[in-house]
Amino acid sequence: MSVRNALYISRRPAAAFVVIGLFWGCFAAHVPVLKAQLDVSDALFGTLLLGSATGLVSAMWLAPRADQVLGARAMQVGVIALAGAWLLPSVMTVPLLFAATMALVGLASGLLDVVMNARVSELEALHRRPLMNANHAMFSVAYAIGALVAGATREAGVPPVYVFAAFGIVSVMMVPFMRMDVTHVAAEDGYAGRYPLWPIALCGAIVLVAFMSEATVEAWSALHVERTLGGGAAEGAMGPAMLGITMAIGRFSGQVVAERLREVTVVVIASVISATGAVIAAIAPTPMVAYLGFGILGLGVSVIGPMGLALIGKLVAPHLRTEAISRTAVIGFSGFFFAPMLMGLMSEAFGLRMAFGGVAVLLLVTVPLALMAARLPFHATAQQRSAATQ
Repeated sequence: MSVRNALYISRRPAAAFVVIGLFWGCFAAHVPVLKAQLDVSDALFGTLLLGSATGLVSAMWLAPRADQVLGARAMQVGVIALAGAWLLPSVMTVPLLFAATMALVGLASGLLDVVMNARVSELEALHRRPLMNANHAMFSVAYAIGALVAGATREAGVPPVYVFAAFGIVSVMMVPFMRMDVTHVAAEDGYAGRYPLWPIALCGAIVLVAFMSEATVEAWSALHVERTLGGGAAEGAMGPAMLGITMAIGRFSGQVVAERLREVTVVVIASVISATGAVIAAIAPTPMVAYLGFGILGLGVSVIGPMGLALIGKLVAPHLRTEAISRTAVIGFSGFFFAPMLMGLMSEAFGLRMAFGGVAVLLLVTVPLALMAARLPFHATAQQRSAATQ
């Protein structure tokens, strides 16, 4: 199945992926500005970003219930909430208020992230085709666009709040397109399986490592280029933009690869590639070499998260899919916030070069996790079991 066909089938959740990508790309390019606006150290800034984890933990428990209540409008409500939430941290100058507003961002982003991934998984089951990589690729494309636009507006001296407001207007204009009916699946007759805690834990850990690694480049690559390597604002913005571009390429390619290789095989190969990129970024003597490292890291890490989310959709019963993806996605998505805190602490203690070296070690952790996940049985529905016996 072509990438174009995959995106057509999943066009409504793909639009939600675009919205989230635009905002996070904009945020990544504005990290130096927001940090200077708060006038805090690396360690404290990373800790403040941890405030978003509070929102994400709430999203873990609220998303399945919100999905049932909101139904077809769940993605629409999520986009509007996210567009409004991002206006707040961009104007904050008090550290505690910044952390509180980032918690709201985390809640809105987590809810939308869970719902849109659940919709993609539902479409995968309906059409029996891999769709996750193509949708996450749209996030990466939008992320790169958001970072580049933000870099240009930074050079022009435009305050962050106006840029976030502009992206908010674009997002709200897309809301009517995101209404999507959802069919809630009941448990099969005779289902006696246990709650899939172990599959959720393993797949959640895989997605967590992927998103933590991605988040370090998003939140700290601009500072690494500007502070460690002496680049300007536009050169700094190219760090997260390079990640977004190469992740888009990796995920579009991953859409094709997913139809030929098992998820676990792809995760193992991608982990080694992305770890290599992290090492190159850590030892880079110039911004150009750092871009190369960010690019290789992006190519590898791009498919790890989507593969982990696709895998959990296959390991659980259909009536548990939304809840399982909710748990897995939020576990993974929390990496976007835990990582900046840990990165800030490592940067404060050892410098950004050593911090990026730590990312390489972290990425290699997904190899044993993937091998353990490979030992878990896939769940077959009654229809699939019947088709297999005919």
